[in-house]
Amino acid sequence: ISLLGRDNNSEPKSLDDGSKSLSESRSSITSESVRPEEEASGLSIMQTLIHLLKCNIGTGLLGLPLAMKNAGLLVGPFSLLAIGILTVHCMVILLNCAHRLSQRLQKTFVNYGEATMYSLETCPNTWLRTHSVWGRYTVSFLLIITQLGFCSVYFMFMADNLQQMVEEAYVTSNTCQPRKILVLTPTLDIRFYMLAILPFLILLVFIQNLRVLSVFSTLASTTTLWSMALIFEYIVQEIPDPRNLPLMASWKTFLLFFGTAIFTFEGVGMVLSLRNQMKHPQQFSFVLYLGMSLVIILYTCLGTLGYMKFGSNTQASITLNLPNCWLYQSVKLMYSIGIFFTYALQFHVPAEIIIPVVISQASESWVLFADLSVRTALVCLTCVSAILIPRLDLVISLVGSVSSSALALIIPPLLELITFYPEDMSCVTIAKDIMISILGLLGCVFGTYQALYELIQTINYSIANSTAVYA
Repeated sequence: ISLLGRDNNSEPKSLDDGSKSLSESRSSITSESVRPEEEASGLSIMQTLIHLLKCNIGTGLLGLPLAMKNAGLLVGPFSLLAIGILTVHCMVILLNCAHRLSQRLQKTFVNYGEATMYSLETCPNTWLRTHSVWGRYTVSFLLIITQLGFCSVYFMFMADNLQQMVEEAYVTSNTCQPRKILVLTPTLDIRFYMLAILPFLILLVFIQNLRVLSVFSTLASTTTLWSMALIFEYIVQEIPDPRNLPLMASWKTFLLFFGTAIFTFEGVGMVLSLRNQMKHPQQFSFVLYLGMSLVIILYTCLGTLGYMKFGSNTQASITLNLPNCWLYQSVKLMYSIGIFFTYALQFHVPAEIIIPVVISQASESWVLFADLSVRTALVCLTCVSAILIPRLDLVISLVGSVSSSALALIIPPLLELITFYPEDMSCVTIAKDIMISILGLLGCVFGTYQALYELIQTINYSIANSTAVYA
């Protein structure tokens, strides 16, 4: 097992090899937990379903109650359902395009980036055919941005919960009563907690062996599942009368809802690899519809019930609304531990794309140093991003609007248009793909604008009141 440096038999990869796909890297992580005899025969339906659920349930789930607040009690659930259906439809489009391209090219498997490149190679437009490789690079770049964005969100999530646990420790009781507004003087700035977590995450990402990471994946899944059960157990009790909650919020906050909702559907890049790894790939459609139906139901229930439970006091993460007692403090601790180990899994993806490009330029004696330096720099980059923008809800919305919307809603319909246009597509299908891409583009542009506007307002407010805050 290689914990530091690469395995002795690994070779530096070219840019094309390094950027092959987020989906391949992520699937290799999850599939490491499968025994060799199972891996050789392919994933079963249940294993594929578990992997699909694991790659769609993350920190974005905990921000959905605030997303519902930004959309309204009536508009929020229906909008989340609509976005979920569109996202699943785009996953199916991506699968169909990859299948058709693999048939044309007589390949056993093409990933997201390759599907985009091969599709552009058959495009009637000469300029797009000539620059088809940039389709692959664009998808790889968006995947890197998305994954590093997830890692930045993880920093903020862990710091927020750690700060609340530490600073409320002396008023934490054994009795779990609804959280009251506590007027506490912050002893340490939240940025200190981020810096305190930083060295541990740097050491964690030095672990490169996928079998070791799979152990962390299992631990993260266990703590997350237990924490989620306790969260649901609390929010379904004594829900206040929801008639005072607005059914529809303003359009400005709805744009933040859009980014958060898209952010939560994290599994777009996984569907191709999961289908390829199945023992019976033709059954993947059933697994996809079943798994994503469960995900959408979970998202809608947690978001709606969480907003009904906490109302106008709903915070960026539902864990920050939990009672100030030892039971629910342990929930925050367990979920934070799960997110800590999940960081390594999410980080593995951009690392496997970027690092081979860097070490291919280094001499053999400097390969290990270059590898560890890039890993350290990328972790520090996510930490600096979190320090500069310490607003969990706005960063989730920004990442969702910028990159997740492109990967989930904009690119798949365009891919279908390019791939199947020579085969006499119906006017209805063409109109449908254009409408979905335009919807995704509008959400991307306006959602990004609103998230950036809110971030700038927050930064200006922090600067103007920094003296008063510390006083």
